[in-house]
Amino acid sequence: MADIFDERRRGLEEDYFRRKDRESLQRLREHLREGAQEAGAPVTMDCPRCSGKLHEDTFEDVTIDRCDTCHGIWLDTGELENILGHEKPANQWLKAFWPGRTRE
Repeated sequence: MADIFDERRRGLEEDYFRRKDRESLQRLREHLREGAQEAGAPVTMDCPRCSGKLHEDTFEDVTIDRCDTCHGIWLDTGELENILGHEKPANQWLKAFWPGRTRE
């Protein structure tokens, strides 16, 4: 009977330290991000698709995130609408793919 309680206690202890480690890593990442922003260095994030890093790039006055490994492009909230808004009338191929997103 004591073995069951010992295992449970060890499991709870491991969970506690895992949670504390996660919180410490999050605080460290935020501190590094703030330090990079103060120094003027670009802040990079991990790519959601691969193990690469996302770097900010500008496309038609809209800031997008591009992966340096898989070359994927990631858009934040509202960035697709901004790109569609900058699209020239003679070159409206994006509106064919996203007809509900146009401002017409």
